[in-house]
Amino acid sequence: MPISFDSIPSNWRLPLYWVETDPSMAGLPINKNPALLIGIMKTGAPGIPDVPTPIGSIAQLRNLYGDGSHLACMGTAFFNNNFAQETFAIGVNEPSTGTAATGTITITGPATAAGTLFLYIAGHSVDVGISSGDTATDVATNMAAAINALTTLPVTAAAALGVVTLTCNWKGDTGNDIDVRDSYYGTLGGETVPAGLTLVYSTNGKLASGAGVPLFTNAVANMGEQEFDYIAFPFTDSNSLLLLETEMGFGDNGRWGFMRQLYGQLVSAKRDTYANLLTWGATRNAPTTAVWAIEPDAPSPVWEFTGAINAMTARAFTNDPARPLQTLTLTGILPAPLHKRWNLDELQSFAMNGLATQKTGAGNIVQILRDTTTYQFNLYGQSDDAYELMTTLATLETLFRNQRHAITSKFPRSKLADDGTRFGVGQKIVTPKIIAAELIAEYREDEFNGLVENAPAFAANLIVERDPNDPNRVNVLYPPDLVNQLRVFAVLAQFRLQYDRGIDTQVAA
Repeated sequence: MPISFDSIPSNWRLPLYWVETDPSMAGLPINKNPALLIGIMKTGAPGIPDVPTPIGSIAQLRNLYGDGSHLACMGTAFFNNNFAQETFAIGVNEPSTGTAATGTITITGPATAAGTLFLYIAGHSVDVGISSGDTATDVATNMAAAINALTTLPVTAAAALGVVTLTCNWKGDTGNDIDVRDSYYGTLGGETVPAGLTLVYSTNGKLASGAGVPLFTNAVANMGEQEFDYIAFPFTDSNSLLLLETEMGFGDNGRWGFMRQLYGQLVSAKRDTYANLLTWGATRNAPTTAVWAIEPDAPSPVWEFTGAINAMTARAFTNDPARPLQTLTLTGILPAPLHKRWNLDELQSFAMNGLATQKTGAGNIVQILRDTTTYQFNLYGQSDDAYELMTTLATLETLFRNQRHAITSKFPRSKLADDGTRFGVGQKIVTPKIIAAELIAEYREDEFNGLVENAPAFAANLIVERDPNDPNRVNVLYPPDLVNQLRVFAVLAQFRLQYDRGIDTQVAA
């Protein structure tokens, strides 16, 4: 029988018209690119710890993991920047032996004029009404009430004798990243402390004394074989990062390994001084991890930076995995004050030391600058830029999935023969040349979609051959030339005060 049927038996004798449907030549690959948010849930929240759960809204996130929880705050930043992504969340328990970060606001008064005190906690505004004559105790009481009324904040407040004590909603060292200040926009933005009042913040305006790191072993195990392309993971201690980077790795058991083929990348953020970030960056080397360098004085916490950046990364790469992320804006993220932002020299050094970068653009809006991964060295410790940028892995995973779809759809139950074998049209037989032709056709489709370039060179370097020791196996050397990005536009402005008149005459002639 020249045509290979899957369902209709070759000895079928009953009349007349029988059809089996074959979708192998019709389907197109669908990449959903799901995102995953990993953070700390509130004790007693109804969500199941360590289990990936689909999330469709900010409200659902808060209901499952607790209003004002670490995970809910990060997830809010995510959904504020990406409303359409298929999204999952994993809530982990706070460290069992940890401590919650705390801080104080000490108020002196009384107020000599009425007004509004614009307090900022973790980059979120808390407006406190002030009446003329309010004592320090009055202001502290009203401030604590205003803070506690905003249940989406990552802290609770208590007032006593003119002092407001803030306590993080969860245990762990992550709470030390909560920033507390007032009048962020200053007099130009109409924000000043009402006359007569003075506020003093403990630990330079940061909560402190939070200790402990959650355990992620069960959470990673429960990720199973589900695809998660863009994972927000705002934890940068060595043990936690190593656990996730091993899960994401290229080894046999990693998500980029040949056995699992799940792929994906980690997005994180780290706040520290310039010198400390450079030192830390030099210790990391993971192709699948991008950590953004955050200024010490940026009001928004690193988990909100992480959520917002992960949201924009997922949103952009789902549309086109080969386009750079530069200039993408982060909604709801407050930058450091103008005089305390990274300068160009510092940003350049971060990019050379495995740290992704952000800057503040027009309108005081934070933008992604360069999507650098922590990968810097090959296996021999030599400098290497093979996986320097997130676009590389985003493009590769799209190419691999497109190719896997084509091969598994068109050749799911095929016979294998040598090139030159004569067989009837319609037979489910493939040869190395047929497979090579399919790979070249797929490559040209990827080229048309702007993922790769130089199809002739690809075809010239592509190798498809039968394994000499296994007649049922085909080996392929697949050499894609990934499209690149316009990241630097360098101009040599070789100006003149006046061109030579002889040259002008020659040109005119």
